[in-house]
Amino acid sequence: MAVSDTAHSYPDKDARIAELEAALAARDTLIETLQLQLDKLRRMTFGQSSEKLVQQIEQLELTLEELESEAAISDARAPEPIVKAGRPSPVRALPDHLPRTERRIEPETGACNCPDCGGTLRPLGQDSDEMLDVLPVQWRVIRTIRPKYSCRSCEKIVQARAPVKAIARGKASFATLAHVAVNKFDHHLPLYRQSEMMAAQGVDIDRSTLAGWAGQAASLLDPIVSRIREEGLKAAKIHTDDTPVPMLVPGKGKTAQARLWTHVVDDRASGSTGPALVWYKFTLDRSGIHPQTELKAFTGLLQADGYAGYDKLYQDGRIREVACWAHFRRKIFENHQASPTPLTADLLERIAGLYRIEDDVRGQPPDIRRQQRQEHSKPQIETLRSVIDDALRRLSPKSSMAKALAYGRKRWDALTRYLDEGMAEMDNNIAERSIRSIAIGRKNWLFTGSKAGGTRAAAIYSVIGTCQLNGVEPQAYITDVIEKIASDWPASRWDELMPWNWADDNKSSRQAA
Repeated sequence: MAVSDTAHSYPDKDARIAELEAALAARDTLIETLQLQLDKLRRMTFGQSSEKLVQQIEQLELTLEELESEAAISDARAPEPIVKAGRPSPVRALPDHLPRTERRIEPETGACNCPDCGGTLRPLGQDSDEMLDVLPVQWRVIRTIRPKYSCRSCEKIVQARAPVKAIARGKASFATLAHVAVNKFDHHLPLYRQSEMMAAQGVDIDRSTLAGWAGQAASLLDPIVSRIREEGLKAAKIHTDDTPVPMLVPGKGKTAQARLWTHVVDDRASGSTGPALVWYKFTLDRSGIHPQTELKAFTGLLQADGYAGYDKLYQDGRIREVACWAHFRRKIFENHQASPTPLTADLLERIAGLYRIEDDVRGQPPDIRRQQRQEHSKPQIETLRSVIDDALRRLSPKSSMAKALAYGRKRWDALTRYLDEGMAEMDNNIAERSIRSIAIGRKNWLFTGSKAGGTRAAAIYSVIGTCQLNGVEPQAYITDVIEKIASDWPASRWDELMPWNWADDNKSSRQAA
C-alpha cells in the first residue's frame, strides 16, 4: 500500500508544480500586459486634460504596485535557486560612491575554537553581501566660532570676518535654502508638507519661514536665470510652449488662470555640443503680447504649436515657424480612437513612417539630416499631402476629421519646414517634456499664491530644468552657486557658474559624509 501511495504522489507533485508554474507565468504576463496598457495610457493622456484617463492611469499604477508587491513577496519566500556550476547568477552592484558601513558577524561559538572538537580555528576566507540602506534626512546645527585676540603692544583686536549668511540674521544655511527649493519645485513637496516632515524630526519651522527661504534662494539665483535667458535668445532655434497655472486671487478665495511659458534650447539631436538650457516666464494671462515681448530679440527657428499669439512673430520673416507634427497627429489619432477608419489608420501609419526616418538621423549633423529628409521624407510627405487633399474633397467640412486635416493643411508650410532645416525637429516634444514636471507639481501645490510667487517659481524651474538638461544635480548646484553669489562672485566670471560649465568641487566630500 505504501508503494502504491508513493507511486501516486509523484504525478500529483508534478501536476502541482506545473500548476504553480502556470500561475506564476500568468501573473508575469498580467504584469507585462498592465505595464503596456499603462504606457499606452500615458502616451494618450500627455497633452490632454482627460480626468477619466488620469484615473485609469492611477488605477493601473495601483494594480501594478499590488501585483509587483505580491510577486516580490512570493520570490522572497521561494527557496534559493540551485546555481549550476559555471553559470553564476548576475548580481547588480551597488554604486561605488555610496559610503560603506561594515557589519562583521562572527560564529556564535567564537572565532578561536572548533565547536565540534575544540581545535584551533584558522581564517579560511569570508563571504560578503551588500544591501542598500537609508537614513532619514539628518538635520544638524553648524556653530561658527570666531575667537578674538588682542595685541599686547597696541591693544588692537584681531578677529576673522564673519562668513556670509544665506539670510541676514537668519538661521538657514545655503544648503537648507537649496533643500527647501528643490523639494518644492523638483520633488513636488508643498511647503506645508515639508514643515510637517521637519517637525516629525523635532525641527519646528513654520511654512511662512520656509516660503521666505525659498524666496531668498530664487532671489540669489536671479543672475543665473538672466544669464540663461540671454544665452537662450542667442540660439538659432527655440522650442516654446505654455501651460496653465492657477493663481489665487487675493481676498476672493478664488483662482485665476495664469500661465507658465517654457523656452528650450536643445540641439543635441542635431549633433550640437552647445549648452542645453531652458527658461520659464510667468504671466497673468495667455495674451499674445507675452511671447511677442519675450522673443522680440530672437532671430531663428521657433518650434511651437498653432497658438495665434505667435503669429505676429512670423510677419517680418525674422522668426520662422516650425510647426509640430505631434499636434497634427494627435488630432488624427483622436478621430481614430472615436471612429477608426481605413483613412485614419493609413494617415497614422504614414506619419509613423516619417518618425522612423527621424529615428535614423537623430544625432547626425544638420547637413546630413537635411539630406536624408530631402531624399526619404520629402517624397512621403508629398504623397501624404495628396491623400489629405483627396480626403478633404470627400469629407464634410463640418466633420471632426475634416477639421483635423484642415488644421494640418493650413499649417503645411510650417509643418514641412523641417525638411529644409537640418537643425529643426519634426515636433515640439522638447518643449512639452519641459512642462511635464510643472504639471506634476501643479497637482501637489494646487496653485501659486501671487504674481511674485509665480515669478519665483519660474526662476527656480529655470535653474532646475537647465541643471537636468546638463546632467547636474540641482540641489548640489544651487547650494554651491547661491553661496558664491552671496559672497560677491565677480560678474566677469558668471559663465563659470552656469550649469553647463559648473564643476562640483564638493562632490567627493559630500559623498563621504
